[in-house]
Amino acid sequence: MIKVSVLYPNKPGARFDHTYYAEKHMPLVKSLMGDACLYYTVDKGLAGGAPGAPPPFVGMCHIFCNSVEAFQAGFGPHMKQIMGDVPNYTDLTPELQISEVVVDKP
Repeated sequence: MIKVSVLYPNKPGARFDHTYYAEKHMPLVKSLMGDACLYYTVDKGLAGGAPGAPPPFVGMCHIFCNSVEAFQAGFGPHMKQIMGDVPNYTDLTPELQISEVVVDKP
């Protein structure tokens, strides 16, 4: 299983609508990807590692798929529509990482 992490760096003055992201954008992604997306999670940054430090990322999601190929097959055909929705919740440019899931829910 793989995890596609989409991370939004925390930048002063940036706009990020957590409600829209969690209630509209990610359900849209899941509906378009169908079974290629096994499940997803949404995180809201609260703090950094040091006391009082801001979170390095304001928000993020993790999309779980059986393989990189499954992700690409589910996301690729809908990329324009998914990316077109981004301005509805943020003016940030996301960072993306694909990881192999080594342990899931031990």
